[in-house]
Amino acid sequence: MKKIRALDDLDFLKNMLKDERIEREHAERRAHELEVKRQKEANLFKDFLKDVKPIPQINTVVLQAEKPPPIPLQKMLDDEQVLIEALSDEWDVERYLETDEGLSFRRNGIGQDALRKLRRGLWVVQSQIDLHGYRTDEAREAVTAFVKSCIKRDLRCVRIIHGKGLGSAGKEPVLKDKVKRWLVQKDEVLAFCQAPPRDGGAGALLVILKAYERRQR
Repeated sequence: MKKIRALDDLDFLKNMLKDERIEREHAERRAHELEVKRQKEANLFKDFLKDVKPIPQINTVVLQAEKPPPIPLQKMLDDEQVLIEALSDEWDVERYLETDEGLSFRRNGIGQDALRKLRRGLWVVQSQIDLHGYRTDEAREAVTAFVKSCIKRDLRCVRIIHGKGLGSAGKEPVLKDKVKRWLVQKDEVLAFCQAPPRDGGAGALLVILKAYERRQR
């Protein structure tokens, strides 16, 4: 009886393995068929679209960035020329000067203490211009440009060397009085005085300039 049962069990096992193999083969066949079908559908879609062309965008508007306004160079040059020409050589400067030895100048609101420190050379000279060899028109333009540049750089104390006139006809300091007239007419100039000996003495002026006003955005 045991031998017969063993043979039955063996046949049962063989049949079970056979069924599993058949089922696995069916599953693999179905998977392969599904992959083939998927590939055919993908190729069919590609073939369907191969002659399709995109519709041109006839109503599309291309927006361009606004160009910055042109720099009014000529107007800037004209304005600069107006400033230069506005500095009169005939300005009555004497009534604006202090009655001290150096004929100093200080604008309303500037205290005597600031001018006193300037005379003593206690202000740090941050820049200078030397007008030796300049003609009057050249010197006027140079002083205007120098003051404008110093204001932009926020320099507060500068030196203007006008010379003592030793090299001019008649040994007269031609530019000395003219420079004072020009500076009094410029609102950016708060005060000036004759430089102490170590800074040029009678041949130079020390000038206090207005602080640079930065525009608020």
